[in-house]
Amino acid sequence: MLRFSNFLFPEAREPEMDAQVIRESLEEAKLCDALGVDVLWLAEHHFDGNCAYVDPVTFAAAVAACTTRLKIGFAVAQVSLHHPVRLAEQIALLDNLAQGRLIVGLGRGTAYNVYEYQGYGIDWQEAGPRYAEAEEIMLRAWTSPRGFEHHGRFWDVKVPRLRPECWTKPHPAVLRAASSEEGALHLAARGLSFMMNVQSLEVTRKRLAAYRAALAASGHDEAHVARCMAESWVWRNVVVAETDAEAARLGIPAFEAMQEQRRSLRERIYAEQGIRMVQETVPPARVQVEQALIHGSPATVAERMAEIEATGAGGVICAFRLGPMPAEVARQSIHLFMTRVAPQFQKPALVAAQ
Repeated sequence: MLRFSNFLFPEAREPEMDAQVIRESLEEAKLCDALGVDVLWLAEHHFDGNCAYVDPVTFAAAVAACTTRLKIGFAVAQVSLHHPVRLAEQIALLDNLAQGRLIVGLGRGTAYNVYEYQGYGIDWQEAGPRYAEAEEIMLRAWTSPRGFEHHGRFWDVKVPRLRPECWTKPHPAVLRAASSEEGALHLAARGLSFMMNVQSLEVTRKRLAAYRAALAASGHDEAHVARCMAESWVWRNVVVAETDAEAARLGIPAFEAMQEQRRSLRERIYAEQGIRMVQETVPPARVQVEQALIHGSPATVAERMAEIEATGAGGVICAFRLGPMPAEVARQSIHLFMTRVAPQFQKPALVAAQ
């Protein structure tokens, strides 16, 4: 059964908009809880207004306090920007507040906005190794009741028993981001599930097939392979309206404005500092309407979701509020999706029981 989630990634272009968008985001979280959304994913971005609430750990505490059912996930916490013991401690507290409804999505950090690293006094070229070392420390902090010592490249720590202990034993579910096929196959070798960034349907199909094959080739049994596939997620931007034409009218300009805002930021950084963190020779799938945006009537969107289900993905991370899109438009889209698209993917026994 394909699962559906909401990537709450609200843009606030001007500082004067921050408070309003943060309030609207909490209302969107409560709506998702009421409609039965499986997971609410939270982003982390700094200094650019692309994510109004900025800090997923702090914001997750507010979401946990105003919801009761939906899981709360990070997509992702930018681990390289944080002290790992502090982050492990915060997540342990959050796991207690959410009483186990937490999915800890971890990643190295942005590959596009160098301001985020500079603002924290971190060399962006160290993001990968910082992430790897920090993840190791966090996992040991959650699972070392007698404390531990770590002496590494970036941190030397002597950690007593972490308090509070995690609500979930041995620790909350951890999910890693993989933006490349190489990253996905590396996680497959470790027997770990993953989150895939926006890709075309063809790339999604091929990457998940390669991931499944790599899991089996690494010696994982059929049950473990099935579990990893069920716990892996793919990301799409989604706009649902009563008709295809209305969804296009509402969704395409918002999507294009969102991409232009982010492109302008990257070009400004290059003009100021001569830095391009990623060299792209062709437009990636994430900026192409036909690849990255699923829009249409409930019937049309259901067809597109069925195509994703056929790839073997366990769930779809749906970003509903795109760029400057008004909150009410996103709310209507979420409501249509959860009442007229998602039920088509329930197991027959569950449908019959309603």
